[in-house]
Amino acid sequence: MSDEKQIIYRPMNEIDFDNVIALGNFVHGDGYMSDENIITWFKKGLKDQLNSNFVAYDGNKIVGFRVSYSPGNYLTDQWYSPHLWQTDIADTAYFKCNTVDENYRGFGIGSKLLNLSVQVLKQQGAKAGVSHLWRQSPGNSAVKYFTKCGGVLVKDHPDKWYQDSIEGYKCAICKHDCHCVAAEMIIYFD
Repeated sequence: MSDEKQIIYRPMNEIDFDNVIALGNFVHGDGYMSDENIITWFKKGLKDQLNSNFVAYDGNKIVGFRVSYSPGNYLTDQWYSPHLWQTDIADTAYFKCNTVDENYRGFGIGSKLLNLSVQVLKQQGAKAGVSHLWRQSPGNSAVKYFTKCGGVLVKDHPDKWYQDSIEGYKCAICKHDCHCVAAEMIIYFD
């Protein structure tokens, strides 16, 4: 990262979608993000006229983004364990995606994006935020990052992204037959 440039953080909006999709698919694998799902994901972060989704830019280059779902704006399925949470589902946000360009990792961008989202999610009524972290990330960096930010393990979920992979998502490791493990983790807000 250039020492001369300052990273600019701001709420995500529609003009960022092409950049967010490109970075998301580059980092997580082709088909992870699309024109359709970015709109759905983005809208789930809007509540009480507040936006919990953020982007980070170095000049005109997107270097990171955070997509978060507001409490009450998502449905749980077999990959969630709310009976193991210390908060009610209605009071729990969902951290959908945190992505940082590999050349900008290690500078606190992911943590800053998370903190910005948490500030807004708290205003939206959240008492915690849950996420599914990719255990197969290089060096298990996703779980290590989330743990450093206060996340605690709820449960591991093998094959979380298998269905997505056979429907077109190309996992960066498994391609179209993904058997990666998702670590369901939660951060409790103060």
